[in-house]
Formats: sequence, C-alpha cells, structure tokens
Amino acid sequence: MNGNLFRHEGQEWTTLKRLAADHHNRLEEEAPRLLGIGTEPEFATGQRALLRQSDGGNLLWDCITFLDGQTGAELNVRGGIRVIAISHPHYYTTMVDWAERFDAQIFLHTADREWVMRKSPRIRFWEGTTLSLWDGLTLINCGGHFEAARWLHWPAGANGKGALLTGDIIQVVQDRRYVSFMRSYPNLIPLGPAAIQRILERIEPFSFEQIYGACLNRFYQQTD
Repeated sequence: MNGNLFRHEGQEWTTLKRLAADHHNRLEEEAPRLLGIGTEPEFATGQRALLRQSDGGNLLWDCITFLDGQTGAELNVRGGIRVIAISHPHYYTTMVDWAERFDAQIFLHTADREWVMRKSPRIRFWEGTTLSLWDGLTLINCGGHFEAARWLHWPAGANGKGALLTGDIIQVVQDRRYVSFMRSYPNLIPLGPAAIQRILERIEPFSFEQIYGACLNRFYQQTD
C-alpha cells in the first residue's frame, strides 16, 4: 500500500505490519454520536474515518488503512459497524479488512467499480443519484474528482439542522468558513465550472448546517 501521497520524494510502499510498529489510531468525538478516527503519525492523505452512531446500526464513513485490536475493541463498545460507505476510491484502502472485522457491508457506487482492487461479497454496488439508508441517512452521488464521488447527508446532525459528510470531495479548508473543490490536491488543480455546478445542483435539495470534511477537527459551519 502507498504511504504519504504528499511527500516530495513521491509515494512509498509499506505494509500493515510496518505501520503497526510506529503508528496508532486516534479517536476523537467530533459531535454527539459522531466519532472521528485518524492515524498518527499522518499516513496517506491524512484522511479520517467517521463513525456515525445510531440505535439502528453504526455507519462508518470513509476508511483509513490502519486497524488494530485496540481500535476494534473501542468501536465494538460503541456498537460496531453495520455499513461502510466511502466517498471515493482514494479511500477504499483496507475496507474489506474493516468489513470482515465487524461483519459489515460496504456500499460503493457502480460507476467506480473499476477501482475496486480486492473483490468481496461484502461489497454492494448501487446506482443512480441517491441511496436512502436508515434514520433518514442518504448517500448522494455528486461527482467531483471521481465520476461517482459521494456524500452522506445526515439530517439529524448539527442539532437537527442537518450535516454533510464529504471526505475531500468538498474540502473544508483551514479557515473553516470556506470550502474548496479540487481535481488534484497534491498539484492544487481545481475542478472546472461544470463539475462544480453539478455538485451544487446535487446538494441543493438537502438542508445542512455543517460539513464534516476529510481531516480530524475539520468542519464547516454556515454563518450569517
């Protein structure tokens, strides 16, 4: 698997065994019933996963590579994982390992099927623009730097005002009052106007107050 994608020297191959020697996962409450899971020191794109907890079953949004016994035990205390939903192929990583560890299904859009490098009966492909889940959760095919990049709409988030979980399809920047739409983050190449317009059209029907992006403690909140 690839290491940090933003190294000047380029990508570097590593193994889960090597990661276990000097990496650990950090779990942090991002909001009520929303747990952030990130690896330290930073690995790959520095992304985090988000565990949206619910009495109807927990959903893991996006995926990180490293999964150890301590992380598994911590998530089991919170009810495990019912479904893994991933924003785009950059975050497929060890999704099958996570699914097998927690006896979970993986929901991916069929338009990004070609990027699945490890087949598994746990993977369920869906089609179309939206997929309704439990508790009002909705997966939205919005496009971006992949044809079928997705978001998760969480209507009960932000104290009932609605929240989006977006990975880096919509990237919450350091200022946290703004977001970016990029074709390539390492090279700082933005998406074109047509792709951005498509994203805005797909988001328009869904109410939200906050966006939870790709990194720990990175969220956007609308202001007047």
